Amino acid sequence: MELPLLNRYELMWMLVLFDLPTTEKYQQKRASEFRSFLLDNGFSMVQYSIYTKLFSGKDACNKYYGLIKKNLPEEGKIDILTITDKQYAGIISYNSGGQIEKKEPEQLELF
Repeated sequence: MELPLLNRYELMWMLVLFDLPTTEKYQQKRASEFRSFLLDNGFSMVQYSIYTKLFSGKDACNKYYGLIKKNLPEEGKIDILTITDKQYAGIISYNSGGQIEKKEPEQLELF
């Protein structure tokens, strides 16, 4: 049985962006725990304070809004942005060597 392809407008990327204080030892520990929480829950680091995860749709994201809220450090700022896979594919990236060409991601197959 062939599985249907997922629509790139239905697939959702969740971006977790945060600015956590790290001047005190306990703050460094909490920031590290929050990063570990994200990694343990399938997020990937894009930049030091930006993590992403791909979901099959908006409904699949709802669980993680609560999980992230439950694991917030006492201090700092955390934003969650959710965009479609089609929007995410339009990201233009630069590094010190110039523009990085984005490769179109292959279709995600869920089984």
